[in-house]
This record gives sequence, structure tokens and C-alpha cells, in this order.
Amino acid sequence: MALELKQSLKMSQRIIMTPQLQQAIKFLQLSKLELCQTINQEMEINPLLEEALSDEMEQSLEEEEKKEESNKEEPLPEVTIKETIRDDFDWEAYISEYNTAWASSPHGGTEDRPSFENLISSKTNLYSHLMWQLQLSDVDEIQKEIGGYIIGNIDSDGYLKASIDNIIHATHRSREEILKVLDIIHEFDPVGVGAKDTKECLLIQIRFQGLGGSIAEKILVDHMRQLEKKRYNQIAKSLSVSVEKVLNAVSIIASLEPKPGRFYNDEETIYITPDVYVFKMGDEFRIVLNDDGLPKLRISSFYKEALAKKDDLSRVTREYIRDKLKSASWIIKSIHQRQKTIYKATESIIKLQKGFFNFGSAHLKPMVLRDVAEDIQMHESTVSRVLNNKYLYSPFGIFELKYFLNSGIQSVDGVDKVASLSVKERLKEIIKTEDKSKPFSDQEIVNILKQSNIDIARRTVAKYREVLGILPSNQRKNPFS
Repeated sequence: MALELKQSLKMSQRIIMTPQLQQAIKFLQLSKLELCQTINQEMEINPLLEEALSDEMEQSLEEEEKKEESNKEEPLPEVTIKETIRDDFDWEAYISEYNTAWASSPHGGTEDRPSFENLISSKTNLYSHLMWQLQLSDVDEIQKEIGGYIIGNIDSDGYLKASIDNIIHATHRSREEILKVLDIIHEFDPVGVGAKDTKECLLIQIRFQGLGGSIAEKILVDHMRQLEKKRYNQIAKSLSVSVEKVLNAVSIIASLEPKPGRFYNDEETIYITPDVYVFKMGDEFRIVLNDDGLPKLRISSFYKEALAKKDDLSRVTREYIRDKLKSASWIIKSIHQRQKTIYKATESIIKLQKGFFNFGSAHLKPMVLRDVAEDIQMHESTVSRVLNNKYLYSPFGIFELKYFLNSGIQSVDGVDKVASLSVKERLKEIIKTEDKSKPFSDQEIVNILKQSNIDIARRTVAKYREVLGILPSNQRKNPFS
């Protein structure tokens, strides 16, 4: 069969991602901080973009310009300065005060001193705190070298992550030397730092308090498994002591710190600024977009006037201004479209989740991206970009917009579905109000949820409990209640 080449025409429709469309999609998924940074970058490279001033600022600038013009018309009078010194001036006190102030200045002048804004103290982390104590300890240089390597392998919780064999291989020192330095570090502040596990950490703290040989130490050494499962009767029987003494020892253990290094965690708290506010006013909800810190852009009037004067510009300059004008106009349009889309998505969420905004998380309904997309007549991918990294302020706190998207669980009567987040909230309420001396088992929680028209399996309760960080019933039992 012979092969031959042919030419043919074919019509088809397809979406072409123009640079302007890509930019608009990019603006949709940016957070507020990222959007501000992007706008500032665009203002640097596009001279036609400028930040619009408020009406009050423009009015004040006009008044200042008028004052300057009126002051220019009136000639300023000549200023003469006449120095007069009293005859009874105390020169000796003046000179001594001047010399004292000069001597007290370590830099010889205020212009060389750092500004007060730069005099900010940083929070001490665990590594620097331990190294500071090591340098002040009565140890030789070899021990400081070993201690520095040990401290470098302690994580943020205060536990030693390197094995003794690895430390021996890295430092080329004997096991006895390393264990000796490690015992010194164990008593650094915070006590228990450098332990290999929780058991050793608690034992170090117990012995540091002078409770070596006590019931608390015996429980940690021989009965950790029973302690975790709160089998205090078995512990009392094994140690041949009363249950009251065991409970007193358990209260001492409970007062210890299982993660000694977390107090020196230098991670800064990240504060969230919501992108949109929802306020309840009567029976209705008001949506307010957060535009604080977001530059309000406009096209520079200078370049628009220059473009209108055709004779004064060359062809290259005119084309450059036109290209930048199109780019600036599209950026302003994309920002407005982004804000409008966020408003529409928030409005749809309020309509679909009205129970939450009236009564809280327990009244969330099952909702997916398709529900919002169909309501605002947009594609699901667009809605997903809008909800990404956006936060909403409500009467019940600040939530990510994606928080309102959750799956549904079948009700007992089979008529309606219940949101999984609502089930988790209900689960927390049940465990919060239970009798601590006799907590509910997972099966008992299943039966209680069925009374609330929620049909859920026991393994699902266990899964939700683990997600929420709630212990099983045998570990939630509180003997002190």
C-alpha cells in the first residue's frame, strides 16, 4: 500500500489560554498577601499603573498646592538671629554636663546609633538555650565538643534523635565519656532534655525531684503499660500498696512535662486576616470584602494625556504606552473580577449553609464544589481556585472557605444526610459531657448518635475520634473525678 501526503481543512473549537486569561486565573487562587505582592510588582514594571488616593487625601493635596502657590506670590521677610547670653549664666555646670553626656555616649554621637525599631529581642530557641548552659558548665573542652554534638541532635520536643553508637562514631570518643556528658545535659533546663523516649524523660524528672525509689518511679520502670491503660488496681496489687497511694503517684507523674523542649519553640504564631467578613444584621447577613492593605489601582492620567497628543510622541513610544495601557486595564479588570467572584461564592455558601451561620458548626450540611458551582453558574475548577487559601470571618470564628465543603452521612430515617463535620462536633459534645469515671465506649456513642438521627458505624466513630485526638474510653477514664 503506497503512502501519500494530503492537505485537508478541519474546523474545531478549543479553549486557548491567552496570557491575560492565565493572569486572571492566577489572581483567583492568590491569597490576599500574595495578591498585594503581585500588585506591587506590577506597579514597578508598568508605569501606567498607580495607586489611587482617597478623596480626603486628594482634597488635602489640592489645598496644600493652593497654599504653596499663594505663598510664592508673597515675598518672605528676611530673618535675623540675635544671640544674647545672660551675664549670670553658669558656664561650669554647662561644661560638666556637656562632658558627662559626651563621655556616656559609646559611639560618640546619636547618628551612629541603631534605630529603636532594630532593637528587637528574638525568642531563645532550645539549641541556643542548651549551648549557653553548656558553655557555663564546669566541663573541659572535650566534653564541650561532645555536648555540642549531642545538643545538635536534640529535636524541638527535647528528645535525642541520634543513638549512642552514632555519637561514638562521629566524635571518636568512648561510651563512658559520652554517657557522662549526656547525664550532665539531662539536668540542664528544662530537666529531662536529651532523653531517648518518654519513659526516660519522666524518670529523669522524677529522680531530679528526689523521688528515686518512690512508687512513682516504680510505676514508670515496671508498669508503663498498665499506666497507659489506667489499670490502677493491677498496679496497686503488683506493688502491694493501696490504690490511694498509686493515685497519688499518678498525680505526680501527670504533673511532669513529657515534651520538655516545647517551651523553647521559636516558631512564630501566624495570624490570619480574613478575606471576607460576614455579619448578621437582624435576620439577614451582610458580606464585606476585606480591602485593607490592597492597593486601589488606576491608570495614570499623565500617560493618558500624553497618548492623546499624537504629534508629540514617536511611533515606538506610542506603541509602548498602548501595550502597557492594555496590560494595566486587564490587571484592574482581573482584580475586580476576583473580588466579585469571592463575593458571589461567599453569598452562595451563606445560602447553602444558613444553618451554620445561624446556629454554628453542629448545623452544617453536606456540600461539595458542584453545589456552589451550579449556584453561581461557574466551573468547579474556578470555584476551587476561589476557595483556596481564602478565609471567612463569621459570628462563630474564622474559617477557611473550604471548611464548608464536607461529605454527607446517611441519617437513620434515610431522608436527609448529615455533614461529617456536624457529626464530629456532636461527637465532641457527647465526650465532653460524659461521666469521666465511666466514659462512653464507641458502641455506646453509636447508640447515642442514632437517637440524634445519625446512622454511623462503630469503626467510623473510632476513626473520627482519632482524627479529633480523643483517646479510647479506657484511657479517658479519670480516677480523680
